[in-house]
Amino acid sequence: MAVNCETHLYMERQITVVIADDNNFFRESLRILLSGLDAVTIVGEAQNGEEAIALATKLLPGVILMDINMSPINGFEATRKILKHNPAIRIIGLSMHTEPSYCKNLLRLGARGYITKSAPHNEIIDAIMEVAAGGKYIDKNLTGLL
Repeated sequence: MAVNCETHLYMERQITVVIADDNNFFRESLRILLSGLDAVTIVGEAQNGEEAIALATKLLPGVILMDINMSPINGFEATRKILKHNPAIRIIGLSMHTEPSYCKNLLRLGARGYITKSAPHNEIIDAIMEVAAGGKYIDKNLTGLL
């Protein structure tokens, strides 16, 4: 379910976010996009699953944007490990994959959302706001396939 990000800008606390993606350009693009939002604070960036796990433990962010295809630890394994120790962290999977199986597998591990890297910027923002508010968010292009 999409939520207009403007409806969540009244949130009293900042949404702390870690961006975990092995693609420097994509990670930087997300940082630039999100740094323009009053309700969001980027507290860390990880280039792989190992770094994401370490940052999650150290920073306890509200939301992690987690790339699926990273090495040596991929986003699935990082999600499993992070939520085993910190179940309150909300993870949104990021992937170029549009096959429903990727989304289903990540949600089974406890992620709260899944968005494709081809999604428009406003949908990425909507996903963060919805998940931070306690909801779930699935990429609009996948909801009919699940």
